[in-house]
Amino acid sequence: MTSDLVHHGKSFDGKPLGFGTLSIHLGNGVDAETGAIRRPITLANAYALPYDPSDINWSSSDVNLYTRNGHPNQRYLEEKLARLEGSEDAVVLASGVAALSATFTTFLNRGDHAIFSDTTYIAAYRLLNQILPEKYGIETSIVDTSDPQNVADALRPNTKLVHIETPANPTLKVSDIKAIADLVHEHGQKTGTETLVSVDNTFNTPYNVRPLDLGADIVIESLTKYINGHGDALGGVIATTKARANEIRFTAQVNFGGIISPFNAWLINRGSVTLPLRIRQHNASALAIAKHLESIPSVRFVAYPGLESHPHHDVAVSQLARPDSGFGGVLAFGLDTDHDGHNRFVSKLNVITSAVSLGHDESLIVFLGEDDERQYLYPPEFHRGFFRLAVGLEDTDDLIRDIDHALAKAGFEV
Repeated sequence: MTSDLVHHGKSFDGKPLGFGTLSIHLGNGVDAETGAIRRPITLANAYALPYDPSDINWSSSDVNLYTRNGHPNQRYLEEKLARLEGSEDAVVLASGVAALSATFTTFLNRGDHAIFSDTTYIAAYRLLNQILPEKYGIETSIVDTSDPQNVADALRPNTKLVHIETPANPTLKVSDIKAIADLVHEHGQKTGTETLVSVDNTFNTPYNVRPLDLGADIVIESLTKYINGHGDALGGVIATTKARANEIRFTAQVNFGGIISPFNAWLINRGSVTLPLRIRQHNASALAIAKHLESIPSVRFVAYPGLESHPHHDVAVSQLARPDSGFGGVLAFGLDTDHDGHNRFVSKLNVITSAVSLGHDESLIVFLGEDDERQYLYPPEFHRGFFRLAVGLEDTDDLIRDIDHALAKAGFEV
């Protein structure tokens, strides 16, 4: 029987356990009642109270009281993700957007200022560009964080949070996490205020990049994507210090009600077991496809941090967490055609599915047209419409053949 030490990520011989071993054993263990070697799904809404419950803190997340306050399946997953991210603690919530909004609303107050990347997930963009300023009186600045100097220039005495997304969705722009964290923390020391750096690491996962090791204070992942990996559950995580995690639990979980369901937490924990195996395949296939697309005359541009042609390739390389890390499974590309030509290409694909999301076992492609509300923030090559391709786990050669076949059927030179 596997040691309890291993199930808590502890070394049995003084040497650290590997990422793959931790992915399998953390958050798992033997069920005390049945002897099952998998944690069960605990679907109860409420738990038995002690003989005298009068002195209980009804907002506590430390004990089993009421599922909105926290539940076993959530805690198993949090234990795993905190270790994989290299943090003291982690809070798992109902979705990636719940994790973003929890971070912003917990650490920003009326009159505070936040800086955020000019290319982010659409919900983060709307939260920071519209909802927080209009409803809560929080000042925000959009900057191109791929140049750390832009962040330095935007800092103010009341700046409390700098949020970066790297690689950026959907343009694959890369920001230098360490450079930004260093200058933000230096600013905080000079002004005598704590200024936090949060990083949306969804495209990378902790297998490829660990932002906390590079100086970030908070890392956010949409668990819906790679960490779950099967396209069948929603979730989000915030990994940070124990003190900050407790603040988030009180604000976003107990009082805003952003709790993840026990079933989704169980599904994500199950899916995360194969994370390192899947990510290595995503990395390898995406790089091969990006290189192939660069060789096709009818492809207008390709954006993928693993390509030497990517303007931030060197920064992306410098941030890799381990020798076999890579650059993720998402790339962007455009064809030398009009609006209908892009759609015609998609209609001829057979293996790659036209759908939103990413990190699934199957490859997904979405055409982002010229009317995207953030189009003005994108580089010029994106303005004629482009694809975001989330490369799945199919055989790489099949995906390349599918792309070439669809291009030929749609009338493009291959």
